This record gives sequence, C-alpha cells and structure tokens, in this order.
Amino acid sequence: MSMADQIAVQLPYLRRYARALTGSQTSGDTYVRATLEAALADSELLDQIGKGRVALYAAFNRIWSTGHVEPVTADAGGDIGGGSQEQAAQTRLAHVTPTHRQALLLTTLEDFSYEEAATILDTSPGNVDAMVAQAIEEIESETTTDVLIIEDEPLISMQLEGLVSDLGHRVIGTAATRSQALEIFAQNPAGLVLADIQLADGSSGIDAVEDLLKFGDLPVIFITAYPEKLLTGERPEPTYLVTKPFQESTVRTAISQALFFGTGRPLN
Repeated sequence: MSMADQIAVQLPYLRRYARALTGSQTSGDTYVRATLEAALADSELLDQIGKGRVALYAAFNRIWSTGHVEPVTADAGGDIGGGSQEQAAQTRLAHVTPTHRQALLLTTLEDFSYEEAATILDTSPGNVDAMVAQAIEEIESETTTDVLIIEDEPLISMQLEGLVSDLGHRVIGTAATRSQALEIFAQNPAGLVLADIQLADGSSGIDAVEDLLKFGDLPVIFITAYPEKLLTGERPEPTYLVTKPFQESTVRTAISQALFFGTGRPLN
C-alpha cells in the first residue's frame, strides 16, 4: 500500500476526531486540510505521517496547538447533528482546557492507548490519565438534558437508557422506527438524540434525524455498526459518530462533547 493510500485510510477517522474537537465539520476539516498542506510542503513531515496513525494525529496536534488556521464559516447545509454552535462552544472553551478534551477524545473516541495518546500530545502517559479525569469533571459539569434514543435492538436500547440516566439525564422515550421517533419528539422535544442508522421496519435513522432537525437545531450522536454509510465525504457528516460494538466510556465521551458544543436543553 502506498503512503498516499495509508494516509487516505486514516483520514475519515482524523476528520471525525477534528469535528469532535472543534464542534464543526467545517472547522475540523480546515485543520485536517492545514495538516495535509503542511506535510506536502515538508517532505520530512510527509514521511513521518506516512508511518502510521499515531504519527498522523501527532502532526495534526501540532497544527491544532498553534491555532494558526483562519476561522471559517459554517457549511451552507450544516452538519448532520452538529449544527452551528461555534459561538456557544467558544464560550465553554474558556472554562475547559483544550488538551484535556484532546486526551479524552484520543483515548475513548479514537481508542488510542494512553501511551499512544502521550506520543500524540507530546507528554507522559501519567499526564494523559490526569487530563482525561479532569476533562470528564469539567465537561460533566454542563447542564443535563432530555434524551431521545432511536434504537431497534432492545438490549442496546436498555444499555443506553441506563448509561444516559447514570449521567444525570432524563430519557424521554425510545423509538425503534422513524415514525415512533417523530411521535415521541412531537410530544416531548429532546435536547439530545442518540440514533442508530438501520431501524426495525427498514426505515432510516438518518432520515429520522433529518426530520427532527426540521423542528430546530439539537445535538445528535449516531451509534451504528455501519459508520461507512456516514463517513463518505459526499454530504455533511455527523460530528458525533460511535461505532458498534461500543464501549460505554466512548458513548459517555460523545454525550459530554455533544452537550458541550450543543445547547443541552429541550427545544420547547
């Protein structure tokens, strides 16, 4: 496999990480693009990021840490489940150390070991452990909200209900189909949605979410065994995407991040 092919395989996941870190597909992609442009202009850096996923994320981290990327406006079509929450996110960023969020995302959403995350962040594994704990404490101080779960597998739905409740949020309902999701939301609008893609009656969780977003902007986390259906680059992609089978810590992180960048409140 060529170097270009190796990098291309990792790009959807780097873009996912960048979106979760910045809260926007547009801003995340801007940082990823800046990383690739820097590599193309520096043969030594290009050789480095071709060595593997850790090296690619480390290069991205250096670009992110400098902050020397021009701000961009939101996509015309908006992010799926991400919304345009840049101003609110920046207000919250003043109270949460960016490296803490990086450590949390790297070790949960991106599933790096503490040693790998330490290499990416140019620190020690012990410091990564401390930053993860601090990030959880800072982010979970955010306002709780009402949650709608769109999931057709009863055991997974029950697992998500328990996880959401343990975090202090209230589950307003669980839906196994697109129509059920709309019925529940119409009666009690949620402040956060957890959604599968393929539902019980053959309907689509993606379509259900797009229906809900017509009522107003709210954070959405897709939890699916088919992430490739959303990581195509052909349409606005979800800011928060968790792959099944999932670790509860990964979902917990995604919820914290989604509420960090979203409103975290019911729409009514």
